[in-house]
Amino acid sequence: MLVTTTAELEAVTARLRHEPFVTIDTEFVRERTYWPELCLVQLAGEKDVVVIDTTAPGIDLTSLGALLDDASVVKVFHAARQDLEIFLHLFDHLPAALFDTQVAAMVAGYGDQVGYDNLVSSLLGVQIDKSHRFSDWAARPLSPAQIGYAAADVTYLRLVYEKLLVQLEREGRLDWVAAELDILNNPTTFRPDPLTLWEKMRPRTNNRRMLGILRAVAAWREGEAQRVNVPRQRLLKDESLMEIAATAPATIDALARVRGVSRGFAEGRSGQALLETVAQAVAEPEATLPRLPKGRAKDAQRPSPALIALLKVLLASCCETHRVAPKLVASSEDLDRFALDDAADIPAFHGWRNEVFGKLARELKAGRLTMGVAGGKVRLIHD
Repeated sequence: MLVTTTAELEAVTARLRHEPFVTIDTEFVRERTYWPELCLVQLAGEKDVVVIDTTAPGIDLTSLGALLDDASVVKVFHAARQDLEIFLHLFDHLPAALFDTQVAAMVAGYGDQVGYDNLVSSLLGVQIDKSHRFSDWAARPLSPAQIGYAAADVTYLRLVYEKLLVQLEREGRLDWVAAELDILNNPTTFRPDPLTLWEKMRPRTNNRRMLGILRAVAAWREGEAQRVNVPRQRLLKDESLMEIAATAPATIDALARVRGVSRGFAEGRSGQALLETVAQAVAEPEATLPRLPKGRAKDAQRPSPALIALLKVLLASCCETHRVAPKLVASSEDLDRFALDDAADIPAFHGWRNEVFGKLARELKAGRLTMGVAGGKVRLIHD
């Protein structure tokens, strides 16, 4: 069913609020904008499967927001981050009672960030038609094939959710999933502090003045990208911000010489605002300038490749034993940090991850654990 009116939407959401769970997906475009442009919302209950045309003239999505707010109905997504970002921007809060089948599948041992198509194939033995994956969802009218493709994203998701739920309950891992979903339930996951965005660029300098300028211009770029609604990298690339931080341009001419900055940009409103931001950062008191995040200063000192290789083998072995996705337990950056610093505070040393891998990683690095091979598998030998 294609929903194009407020009355149709209110009727279907009223029915769905009596369901124990509802599966949800979205279709959107954002190649040319900072904010995703929502085109469709797909919903499925036990009997209802609807595709909501969010671009339909006059349609009011208030009843959809009420459904998302209803904590008595579990909202089931697959790879929910972009969907949640859209709903947070649209309704100013996140859906209540969230479940993400991609997170659940990683906990259940179906691989790292498993795609919806592959999960449906693994659990249901069904191959999904991918021919409309790259449709222009903003174009109208939608074809019956496009609508059918969009609806499939939530119909099979019901069966995937039910199967995963049974497996996770049987294995006692629902608490693991709940711990991971805490991240998705936190609005700051989707609204990071602009003053921390510079850290993601991983600058390799201890020059605090340069870091201060980088912090300021990265925060400025985020706000400006939101204001003019263009992707941040299209406004100014990371490489341009790094050069601006290093050279601290004070004039239009100097800004225009930065790679990736056009003369028109430098002379315009955005360029003037950027120069003012740089000037303020140059004048910032020394005491308030940032430092590299704890542990990042050691990046110049690279960890032993052999130690990293050992930790990766241990991680793979532990995850094979417990049938859980390695990336969910520890990232490559986590392993690098631990290899350099025994006291590194990484997720692998907390909660269920510590039981699966963290304790053993500490033993390995301390020389109290060795690894061998028996029966074609890695064997852990405790001293």
